[in-house]
Amino acid sequence: MKQYQKIKIQECHEPLIPIPLEKFATESPHPYEKLGAPYHLSPANSPYFLRQKVLDSLIAAQTKLQTKYPSWHIQIFDAYRPIAVQQFMVDYTFVETVKAEGLTLDSPELTEAKRQEILELVYQFWAAPSLDPATPPPHSTGAAVDVTLVDANGKTVDMGSPIDELSPRSYPNHFLESKNEEAQKYHQHRQLLAEVMLSVGFQQHQQEWWHFSLGDQMWAWLTSQENVGGEVVARYGRVN
Repeated sequence: MKQYQKIKIQECHEPLIPIPLEKFATESPHPYEKLGAPYHLSPANSPYFLRQKVLDSLIAAQTKLQTKYPSWHIQIFDAYRPIAVQQFMVDYTFVETVKAEGLTLDSPELTEAKRQEILELVYQFWAAPSLDPATPPPHSTGAAVDVTLVDANGKTVDMGSPIDELSPRSYPNHFLESKNEEAQKYHQHRQLLAEVMLSVGFQQHQQEWWHFSLGDQMWAWLTSQENVGGEVVARYGRVN
């Protein structure tokens, strides 16, 4: 169990609503849909849903961004993720990581110890697809969103590593102390994204530059770290 999963949830029953995609940049078809992720098993039938107040804050973040860069947009990579999709992506990532090690699922070298090593790496970045209402994956609450930036030319801003990469390059401050000029630009882009998201109440995943949440267990845990002595509870649990 991860530390944030110990946070209590007091579900507020705020609705999960569709994101007005005309306000943001998106990739079509959705990256996980291209892989075959089973969104059809979810009532929302789409990743582009968030809780009402989370969506309001995301719109506010884009407004903040556009006060500095009027023609830039937040690009939504992923938002609501039903448990079936979470399971699909964990399984997919495991298989891809096995391949990257030069192995197959049938390889004798893929021992139980090696499987556990790879799973531990996967679960550093992917939440377990838990059906326990006390430990929902953040995206399954409708309160987490994966985002990046698109510039005035409609080009995705280079953050130095792709979303979902299983490596230290994904850590928000990975390029902080680099003396390389290009790496410093990556850091500045990440800082800009974090600045506009945090300014409207989001919290950033400690190992993923792209992942932000508001109102879920991760958000509550990170908020509690900043407010020593004050108990913070999550207001969003899993959306079935």
